[in-house]
Amino acid sequence: MNRLSDHELWDYIREDLPYFDLTTHLLAPSQENAVLSIITRNRILAACTEEAARIGELLGCEVRSKSASGTVVEKGGVLLELQGDDKSLHQAWRLCQILLEYACGMATYADAMVTSARAVNPDCEILVTRKSFPFTKRFSIRALLIGGILPHRLGLSESVLIFPNHRALYPDEAAFEAALPQIKKRCVEKKLVIESETLEDAKRMLDLGADVIQIDKSVPETLRALVAYKREHHPQAAIIAAGGINRGNVVEYAQTGVDAIVTSSPYQAGMTDLTSSWKRL
Repeated sequence: MNRLSDHELWDYIREDLPYFDLTTHLLAPSQENAVLSIITRNRILAACTEEAARIGELLGCEVRSKSASGTVVEKGGVLLELQGDDKSLHQAWRLCQILLEYACGMATYADAMVTSARAVNPDCEILVTRKSFPFTKRFSIRALLIGGILPHRLGLSESVLIFPNHRALYPDEAAFEAALPQIKKRCVEKKLVIESETLEDAKRMLDLGADVIQIDKSVPETLRALVAYKREHHPQAAIIAAGGINRGNVVEYAQTGVDAIVTSSPYQAGMTDLTSSWKRL
């Protein structure tokens, strides 16, 4: 599922190892084999262990074991075990551990957010924005998919989302509303998503044929009212809540009955707490 290619992994390796490992070179490492184990200090969801294992292989290590992405690893559990000589293991060590710290951090956060939301709204999807840290999108999306989150938008090319800024391109609101039927007609296989900032505007856009309303930075009471209106008048439509929603308040928003919640917070999940151990064979 969306695994990172060897080419991408080599780019990552070369950032940290452009020529050679100076420290290990100066220490005249042993050619005897050792085992490196990467261990979690907390209960986490494993993510991108396949990529970490592949990094080890690319650097000359043998993979002894790994926890598959998507599996829960309890505190003290081993995510990855590599075997190799000192040179190979030291080259792979931090590259693998740092990748896992970020990936597992995002996946574990995503899983917790999905679990919390669905405990009160089983049909609620958690969607992640396109606000990934620059140059990390494929890695971030892979980790978040493992955690159970879907992408809201992967980019500008595959979805139609009309923001207030787009509406401002028209001379007035009447001109924008007059253009909507033709816009929707041309979408054909796409859903027409419109972001609204007020309850009244959201209702109006539903009445004009919007397939999905995204309402930004709204209070739960407004969302409940919009969901009720949608269910009564436009049951085929969907309501998405966006803006400032995270693991701490996701339940409050999921309880409103929205169809989905859009969030950027998993990108800021931080690194999960991993450690490592070495054993000479």
